[in-house]
Amino acid sequence: MTVDTLFRCAALSSILAVATACGVARAEEPSEAAAPARCNVEADIARFDLPLTRLAYRLAAEMPVKIVAIGSSSTSGFGASSPATTYPSRLEAELRQHFPGHALTVVNRGVNNEELPNMLVRFETAVVAERPQLVIWQFGSNALMHDKALDPGLIAAGIARLKAIGADVVLMDPQYAPRVLAKPAHEAVVAHIARAAKENKVGVLHRFEMMRHWHEVDGLPFETFVIWDGLHLNDWGYACVAKSLGIAIAEAASRPTAKVAVNTRPIAKVAVAKVAGSSRRHLSAAH
Repeated sequence: MTVDTLFRCAALSSILAVATACGVARAEEPSEAAAPARCNVEADIARFDLPLTRLAYRLAAEMPVKIVAIGSSSTSGFGASSPATTYPSRLEAELRQHFPGHALTVVNRGVNNEELPNMLVRFETAVVAERPQLVIWQFGSNALMHDKALDPGLIAAGIARLKAIGADVVLMDPQYAPRVLAKPAHEAVVAHIARAAKENKVGVLHRFEMMRHWHEVDGLPFETFVIWDGLHLNDWGYACVAKSLGIAIAEAASRPTAKVAVNTRPIAKVAVAKVAGSSRRHLSAAH
């Protein structure tokens, strides 16, 4: 065998060895990650009982729209990988798809650990000062975590304050998650918020029922939409809430309504300040 033949055989052997090694490596690599779960939006759940008349007016008049999301950690985005994956940020992106070319902003005014009285104290600077056409108000989970009852007077006062500036209002109830379900009063709190929405004539995003559907009907494990703490949503969960909320808002803002009068009178702010102030003695740390 010539020297050239020996070199050719050695080179061929090296190539085969590399190919074999690569083949083994590929065989040992884990299979491709499963596709992310599909976010199914149930039209009968993601729907408000009442139209969003102020928002509809602004959209029809092609005027800029501002939405304020106020709440606790579910609004601020605890568990999200970045500010861009919180539900308010994702909602803005969703609404830009529903209303392309429209000047539209969603402002995140969520603060971790907050409860109703704290929120009302900062309504003037966090919400009213923004002059929004729609306010999404999320609360209830922190009261559950500390075994506190919701004060219907505070809820009514807050809604009245928001209506007084000419804003549509949508409430958001607690999440369907292990730590919420562990509290005996979780169904009562959800019912309380639904009742408050009906009595004060505002919409409600039934987040609890929406997430229950994900788990019990769609068969998604909690790990698909809840982070390690068993309470807060992950990026997928926030995105699916935003998608459902976007569909509900677009539908409610497109219903035929009578012309909406724009309120230009000075707004009194005594009622909320008085009610919130009387409840400060009940404040304590919250999750």
